[in-house]
Amino acid sequence: MEFFRNANIDFLGKKWYFLAFSLLFSVAGVLSMLFWHGIPYGVDFRGGTLVYVKFVQTPDDNGIRAAMDRAGLHNARIQRYGQPGSNEVLIDVSEKETSEQALDRSKIQIINALETSASPDKADLNNSSVLTVKNYLLQKDPLHLGTDADQRYGAQAQAIVDYRDKTKGGVLSSLDELKGVADPAVVASLKDGFFLSDFAVRNVEIVGPQVGAQLRRQALLATAYSLAGMLVYLAVRFEWIYGVAAVITVFHDTLITVGAFSLTNKEISLTVIAAILTLIGYSNNDTIVVFDRIRENLKLMRREKLSDIVNRSINQTLSRTILTAGLTFLTVLALFLFGGEVLHGFSFALVIGILIGTYSSIAIAAPILVAYQDWRAAQGKKPVMVPAGKENRREKVKAKA
Repeated sequence: MEFFRNANIDFLGKKWYFLAFSLLFSVAGVLSMLFWHGIPYGVDFRGGTLVYVKFVQTPDDNGIRAAMDRAGLHNARIQRYGQPGSNEVLIDVSEKETSEQALDRSKIQIINALETSASPDKADLNNSSVLTVKNYLLQKDPLHLGTDADQRYGAQAQAIVDYRDKTKGGVLSSLDELKGVADPAVVASLKDGFFLSDFAVRNVEIVGPQVGAQLRRQALLATAYSLAGMLVYLAVRFEWIYGVAAVITVFHDTLITVGAFSLTNKEISLTVIAAILTLIGYSNNDTIVVFDRIRENLKLMRREKLSDIVNRSINQTLSRTILTAGLTFLTVLALFLFGGEVLHGFSFALVIGILIGTYSSIAIAAPILVAYQDWRAAQGKKPVMVPAGKENRREKVKAKA
């Protein structure tokens, strides 16, 4: 199957348009990282506390942020997650401690900040544990049990919490919903000791600042090592200028992708780093396909201009590039649209990376080769754009003979 049969597009003739496009997005990303949003590190890299909250009704992000400010939790990040209509919110607070006390403190602070109908004499059933409910029932003893009170009330408390978490998604809107779940006397007793808030804290996670700094350093090293390995491979497999062109191309792709995260203020997490490393390999694969065809054509079209050879090579691989990139793009686009909040950053990086990686293999990598060759010619130096490795050495031996 071919999309472009006998294509003859003058890609190198449009190199200045490509350069303007790349400069526009690269500079915009750099300016955003320096002056606007910075590099929006996720909690994995900067440290902090993530609190997952589910509401009974659609939450008001501005109201939540204002409540956090009143509680002293400034600059909290509010993010929706889960399925639309699930009323789930992720609150990211700048808690920098790593102890269990810090976890409990962050949870209690957020619960206190969000409470709008708190009763000083009652506990919040939506944010109470099995042990809290059980101890209350043991104290009130609504069933007037004897020796088996601990076991019976433990089972009743467990049934109530299981119904709340597993059936109602973590939040009860009315204590009457517990009819049929627990004994009527138990439900009546709960109304005396508990109230229902309109939210529940589902989970709390914490990442310390030292762990975040270590992960940030390892992510940078992983990216740098991948670029260095690519440079060495291409220098050995082709000529060193091929490796330089590929590394510049991948750096261009990475810069624009990270810039897109900064411009849209999307957090960069560990999964996003995995996506960036994936697109480095993907972009490099596309670039190598074009380079390999250039090297083959250099043998067959020795008397033609390098720019013509490069254009011919890009056109010959264009159908393959569009088919491969198009299929991959449709896959990651579906992941971006339907993969959910957890995979949103990962899929967003791949969507941007595949588009830019495919574009740069044609519009950045190949023109770099021609520009370098033209520069050497202007300096009166011998061209290096000839078949590499053993073939070069064989030609030198023949020339001497």
